[in-house]
Amino acid sequence: MISDAITSEDYKAFRIFLEDASGIVLGENKQYLVTSRLTRLMTDNEITDFGSLMSRMKSDGKLRQRIMDAMTTNETSWFRDVYPFDILKEKLLPEISKKQPRQVRIWSAASSTGQEPYSLSMMVQEYLTSKPGSLPANAVQIIGTDISPRVLEVANSGTYEGVAVSRGLSKERQTRFFRETGDGGWKVSDEIKARVSFRELNLMQNYSLLGRFDIIYCRNVLIYFSTDLKRDILSRMAKCLTPGGYLVLGGSESISNYSDEFELIRWRNGVIYQLKS
Repeated sequence: MISDAITSEDYKAFRIFLEDASGIVLGENKQYLVTSRLTRLMTDNEITDFGSLMSRMKSDGKLRQRIMDAMTTNETSWFRDVYPFDILKEKLLPEISKKQPRQVRIWSAASSTGQEPYSLSMMVQEYLTSKPGSLPANAVQIIGTDISPRVLEVANSGTYEGVAVSRGLSKERQTRFFRETGDGGWKVSDEIKARVSFRELNLMQNYSLLGRFDIIYCRNVLIYFSTDLKRDILSRMAKCLTPGGYLVLGGSESISNYSDEFELIRWRNGVIYQLKS
């Protein structure tokens, strides 16, 4: 039987570990969250109390990685919140197309199991279908990054079970952009998958090897970080953007207290940010 009691000393040590490893800052009283996220892992490893988990993870790298996976992986869905995808198709791609670029690069900075970057690719495909010739063939490149190797395996496969593929995805898009695998799963079509690639990346690391981007999606991520780390991440993302590039955050996120390198752009009922000239 697993004990859900976490001593104050163990919880403090775990908070320090998680922040050092991922930048995520746990609140003072989030023991319930830790317990809910790690109970299955502890059961699988026959660990009965949190103190034993803390002791074992010091010498077990695989266990530490599984703990990181459990604490950093969040539920996701296709076309989550709708607005960030509509603005790509209806505003950002048309504006970028006017510049007649040879390449358009988009970064999904917390891609999880791939729903966001593949959703972006679907919107790109719909835009190109409605505006043929507006961008060169194969011009758009989408990079998805995440801290978790486990979720990136799912993302790279592009294959999802029936429940996962239906979450936020219309039947029309499911039929158009996926094919059945024969075992109840659905696989992203080649045309959607071709422009998307994935890499393991901790947002506390250097971004320079990723290159420059026209658009960065960093949605519902900054809320987990300290003030200093938010400022650092935004500063480094600004350096990754091409002149006039765009930053798309989560609907409840704002950069007003963390960066002055962006201009707020209003569109319909939402906002995005554009790198200042």
